[in-house]
Amino acid sequence: MPYTLSAPAEYREEIKKSRFIAHAAQVASVEEAQAFIARLSEPAASHNCWAWKLGNQYRFSDDGEPGGTAGRPILAAIEGQDCDQVAVLVIRYYGGIQLGTGGLARAYGGSAAKCLQHGARVELVARSRISCHPGFAELPLLKARLGEFDALLESERFDGEGAELVLALPEGRIADLERLLRDISRGRLALKRL
Repeated sequence: MPYTLSAPAEYREEIKKSRFIAHAAQVASVEEAQAFIARLSEPAASHNCWAWKLGNQYRFSDDGEPGGTAGRPILAAIEGQDCDQVAVLVIRYYGGIQLGTGGLARAYGGSAAKCLQHGARVELVARSRISCHPGFAELPLLKARLGEFDALLESERFDGEGAELVLALPEGRIADLERLLRDISRGRLALKRL
C-alpha cells in the first residue's frame, strides 16, 4: 500500500565535508511539486537536486551533478519507501572532497530515503466519488454516520427537498453505505457513481 507524508520533513547530513539537506512534502499536482522545489531551493548551494512522483507521473533533476547521480537516486528512494504524491529536494553544499559517482548516488539517495523515513507518513487510500440526495429527515443521521464508512464529504448543495451530497470513500465501503441509505430512507435513496 503506498504512503505519502502527512507533514513536511527535513533531514540533514554531512558526508566528507559536503552538507546535504533533504526536504520532502506531500504534493497533489505537478504545479505544487514544482512550487515546493522552487520555494525551498537555495541559490547559494552547489546543487539543488530533486525528484517527485504523482501516480505514474514523475520527474527528477541532477542540477549539474553527473548524469544519474542525484535525481534518479532520489526518485529510487521515493519508490523504495513506497511513497507517492511526494516531492523531495536534496540541497548540497560542496565541501571540497570529490565523492565519485557511486558516492554521490549513495549520498543523494540515502539523504532522501532518511528524510522520508523520519517523516510522518500516512497510507494513501484509493477513494471513489459518489453522490446521493437525502431528504431533510435523513440528512442528519447520514452525516453523523459518514465517519463509520471512512467517507469524506466533498460538497453539499441544498435544495427544497434536502441536499445533494458528493462523497469520496473507499471502494470496499460503498455497499455498506448503500445498505445504510436503504435502511434510513425505506428504500428510496440510492448512490450514484461519479
